[in-house]
Amino acid sequence: MKTNLLPAGKLPVRLLDRLLNKYASGAPGVIVGPSIGIDSAIINIHGTLLAAKSDPITFVSDNIGAYAVHVNANDIAAMGAAPRWFLATILLPECKATPKMAERIFSQISSACGEVGAALCGGHTEITPGINRPIVTGHMLGTLRGKKPVTSAGAKPGDALILTKGIAIEATSIMARELLDKLKGSFSAAFLKRCANYFKSPGISVVKDARVALENGPVNAMHDPTEGGLSAALHELSLSSGCTIIVERKLIPLLPEAKALCDFFGIDPLGAISSGALLISAPSGRADKITAALEANGIRSAVIGKVEAKGRGVSIIVDGKTKILKAFERDELTKILI
Repeated sequence: MKTNLLPAGKLPVRLLDRLLNKYASGAPGVIVGPSIGIDSAIINIHGTLLAAKSDPITFVSDNIGAYAVHVNANDIAAMGAAPRWFLATILLPECKATPKMAERIFSQISSACGEVGAALCGGHTEITPGINRPIVTGHMLGTLRGKKPVTSAGAKPGDALILTKGIAIEATSIMARELLDKLKGSFSAAFLKRCANYFKSPGISVVKDARVALENGPVNAMHDPTEGGLSAALHELSLSSGCTIIVERKLIPLLPEAKALCDFFGIDPLGAISSGALLISAPSGRADKITAALEANGIRSAVIGKVEAKGRGVSIIVDGKTKILKAFERDELTKILI
């Protein structure tokens, strides 16, 4: 029986692209509007460029306030802006909400805002029927550091592609926090604690990554690999820039704890949510300086491939053979969390 029901996760790219083209009309002052692969809107307000982003937290319940701050700050940073003001819509479950629950989320938001240089300046909080756990939707505003935004559309043929930290960092932390009971019998307590702490080390924030890259650029494009992982980010970068991309699997950093948990659950880390990594497209002659600067600031990085030519599509080299990189319609975590 055919159905029009959509699965959990992001809207299919073609559907989202059609909806944005149909309903998100341009307006005076909008420098960068919504489009596939674009991390934030950019608005000109009397000469000041403001970056604006909204993103919900749907995969986790633990430390949800901090997640909300960091994933929104990341999208602001990926546009070359500095996060400044955060608004949160906090929905607490009816018959489960307590003052302690509310304060814990507020405390998480406050601490995370301090870490990225932003301030909690507003939002909305309520007890909501029909949900069984807290949900936080964040809204981050920031100001542009340079004279113009950095967008995924800026990638150019000949650019080197740099990835910071590694893939599936956020996925690893989520699996260790949300699926702990399934993991306890197979891994040591110390190992699982380390995985859960991926949220802080190596960390899911890329605000510092973006700042260091920009200071040692030029940087033509940046993109934040979130839902759908690095694969989705690469396809979005290709679509947005109108360029073909090729990467090499063995060059893509995958930390040992991330590999172990992905292997355990049988998910592909290339398609798993990867906040904490930043994809950077920069002139190849500048790649060494950018990676050296990142390393000097305690941020691991690697050149994983290049932007090849005008066109669209992403290829990956695996064991010496080149093939099309799979585009994941749903984040790999939905297989085990939903």
